[in-house]
Amino acid sequence: MQPLDTLLPPSPLAPGLYVVATPIGNLEDLTLRALRVLRDAAAIACEDTRLTLRLVQRYGLCRTLLPYHEHNARAALPGLLRRLEAGEALALVSDAGTPLVSDPGYRLVAAALEAGHAVVPIPGPSALLAGLVAAGLPTDRFCFAGFLPPRQSARRRALEELAAIPATLVFYEAPGRTAETLADIAAVLGDRPACLARELTKRHEEWRRGTASALAAGAAEEPPRGECVLLVGPPAADAGQPSAGDLDALLRAALARDSVRDAAAAVAEATGLKRRAVYARALELAAEGDNGP
Repeated sequence: MQPLDTLLPPSPLAPGLYVVATPIGNLEDLTLRALRVLRDAAAIACEDTRLTLRLVQRYGLCRTLLPYHEHNARAALPGLLRRLEAGEALALVSDAGTPLVSDPGYRLVAAALEAGHAVVPIPGPSALLAGLVAAGLPTDRFCFAGFLPPRQSARRRALEELAAIPATLVFYEAPGRTAETLADIAAVLGDRPACLARELTKRHEEWRRGTASALAAGAAEEPPRGECVLLVGPPAADAGQPSAGDLDALLRAALARDSVRDAAAAVAEATGLKRRAVYARALELAAEGDNGP
């Protein structure tokens, strides 16, 4: 193997924040451009310094690692902005995959942009895209919904809000909750085609494809291990517009979080129904809630 400096001659990076995608499992998935940025950046902001240290050691990089994660983001942000203001090139990575996808990196990106600094994406691995392209489900439209709530009642409400979206749905899920989440998907969304992708790009990568109910039963009998991506096909083309009961369920779920106007707008967009009619029904449901027990 050629020395890194021979393969990628050192070259100064322009000042700014570089959002670098890193492998989700197989370390060979790191791109050459990502490798060069990680080598030449003044420092790397990362969620877990221990995990990022393994990556930089694997490629012989000697970089300063700066912890930046959900629990220290507010305290760490000013120091990172000062370094950007001083003209440094900083790299931002997550524990695995593309930063800002289910991690706190967006706060740093937003603050850097507001302060007038360049933000440069360095694309690469992403678990949601890896799952999407091999699941065997439609890819022309998809909706990434991250992690569903851990409590069943909240999880079902979240699924109700997604029920009418005409696209493949993509979720991340902890292995211990996969069976119950798939069961709720089947109950709320219907028994749609689905896929459970586990340990993507790793030695024990596994794909389970079938209906949501069949996957739920399989996950209960043989619980998956490791990181999971759940993918659910869109509603059937002949499903038509939601029934009155389904519309009310969607509106109640949205009203639990949003104002009447915002809830109606979200449901109208998701279902394709006329906004004025949806807004009128939202007002009725809101009034019932105010006058209820």
